[in-house]
Amino acid sequence: MKMSMQDPYAVLGVRRNAGPDEIKAAWRAVAKAVHPDQNREDPNATARFAEAGRAYEVLKDPQMRNRYDQARRNAELRRMEEMKRRANPFAPEQAVGPETAEEAVSRIFGTDSGKPEAAKAAAPKPAAPRPAPPRTEAPTEAKVADEASAETTAEAPSSHAPFGPGILARAAAPAAEIVSSLFRRILPASSLEGGEKASDKAHEKAGEKPAADRVPDLVCEAVATVEDLFRRRRVTATLPDGQLLKVALPAGTTDGSLIRLREQGYRQGTARGDALVSIRVARHEQFRVDGTDVHTTLSLSLHDAVLGCTTTVATVTGQASLVVPPWSGPDRPLRIPDQGLPTADGRRGALIVELSLTLSARPDQKLMDLMRSQRDGLVL
Repeated sequence: MKMSMQDPYAVLGVRRNAGPDEIKAAWRAVAKAVHPDQNREDPNATARFAEAGRAYEVLKDPQMRNRYDQARRNAELRRMEEMKRRANPFAPEQAVGPETAEEAVSRIFGTDSGKPEAAKAAAPKPAAPRPAPPRTEAPTEAKVADEASAETTAEAPSSHAPFGPGILARAAAPAAEIVSSLFRRILPASSLEGGEKASDKAHEKAGEKPAADRVPDLVCEAVATVEDLFRRRRVTATLPDGQLLKVALPAGTTDGSLIRLREQGYRQGTARGDALVSIRVARHEQFRVDGTDVHTTLSLSLHDAVLGCTTTVATVTGQASLVVPPWSGPDRPLRIPDQGLPTADGRRGALIVELSLTLSARPDQKLMDLMRSQRDGLVL
């Protein structure tokens, strides 16, 4: 099964002028978001994870990225020339045989698919004249635009030969085959074979179309406060192109949660992918989020820790009464149920109170004498 690949920039959700650090950070975010362990109910998770890995392999290597960018630029030029030719079907053409995907990619790299006669094959050969194929009705401009927008992945035109009538008259190889051939050339064979096997297995199990037919997810991040999570407010996520996306926080949302927004991501032709928003909880002066539980710290004097006391502690909604049992310490946090964040089943997590022992500003001589007698075995 031949596998076509999506644009690696679109897969990782980065700009085309993104630096190495930005690409690496995007890869980590995407890998975390689409990892099969995090998406056990998604039959396409394995294929999407493999596709993200291949995209990172291309973009992290300067040479491979350079070749891909050049191929994509040439593909755009070729597509524009082809659109002009279709718009004027009566322009004179030179009949030339159809060009295969491997031939198109070979022109980019100056070789012929690893054959021994690479140097000879790379040189231009005069085509034997033959009758021009019968003309068909030229497609409408709208149809040509649809085809161009649908083929957003890189096509592989020549980076050496000029764009002449003889080149344009050749039948363009299907975009999927060109991209597949391109990536087979610039990526290790083992990487592609592993991805193809994982993709095939996932699709056979699900009985769906290959993952290459679906638009990749757009991965972004949104920052929420503890109060946002409790009140389920809308937070803002910034897309790679700078646009803002409002995200509603469902019950059970916590630090690291992934929220999928259907058809809010990349647009390719008439199809539109999903946006995958990773929630990050902002640091708070009093609270720390752990799932739907909220942790806070309460300072106690040594007397209160040893003898016990009743005090109040801050919660997400205000104050709550807390009974500190005698002989409490930092190693035994106290738990107040139903004072945490909302859970997915309509309940609430707990407030975990961690105790911190403090001493008075001035030394207490009686307390020091007591501690000394306990340590040294003296009788008061």
